[in-house]
Amino acid sequence: MRYLIVSDMHGNWDAFEAVLRRVRRKHFDGVLVLGDLVGYGASPNQIVEAVRERMPAPAVVIRGNHDKVVAGIEDGANFNPAALEAARWAADKLTAKNLRYVRELPRGPSEIEPGVGICHGSPLDEDFYVFSDFDAYQIFADWDLAVTFFGHTHIPSLFVQREEGAIEVSLLRGESGTLELDREARYLINPGSVGQPRDRDARAAYMIFDSDRWVVNWYRLDYPIDKAQQRIEEAGLPQILADRLAMGV
Repeated sequence: MRYLIVSDMHGNWDAFEAVLRRVRRKHFDGVLVLGDLVGYGASPNQIVEAVRERMPAPAVVIRGNHDKVVAGIEDGANFNPAALEAARWAADKLTAKNLRYVRELPRGPSEIEPGVGICHGSPLDEDFYVFSDFDAYQIFADWDLAVTFFGHTHIPSLFVQREEGAIEVSLLRGESGTLELDREARYLINPGSVGQPRDRDARAAYMIFDSDRWVVNWYRLDYPIDKAQQRIEEAGLPQILADRLAMGV
């Protein structure tokens, strides 16, 4: 099976559209969407409608923490003021149909096929941020799938445990790259964020996973950041949400 993997679009239609255009001629058996369709950016309806209707293959979609706040499932008490303002704005701007779709998104984790799963934050806690080898160790101790794709941190990264040895941690840098996975190891893999990169690389991030060959390819893609910034400014959202797009933070 060949999967397109995207995460954390965060209402950034210009970034997501660039990814969809790049992959439109490729074959996929499925699309894995790791949550946070909305929040921060000024195009929540375009993102939700694209996920609902324009994916290049059948999609498995799970919710993220911003999706929950926008949908009214949680109140966003732990959000910073700019994030909370953007979430409340998105909740007001989403059509009734799109808001219902976001509200009904399932929580992760979800097993996609034997040994392969997805989640938003962690398979043990959908809101947990996985940054360190210790974070990964806790997951590997209580989670037995061979490969799990996760989002939430917005940082393309890789955690590997081989047998019971030390956990290897890598940041996935550059325009593209290939990972040939070891079938005897276990992996936590973050594709990065389409719409809100946080690794000081402003380009949209996504992955392709071939579960027959056990190969992951990661990509970074330029998109018209100025258009995404203009949408945020015209919506009257906090300026910091526009400024940070150009810095990848």
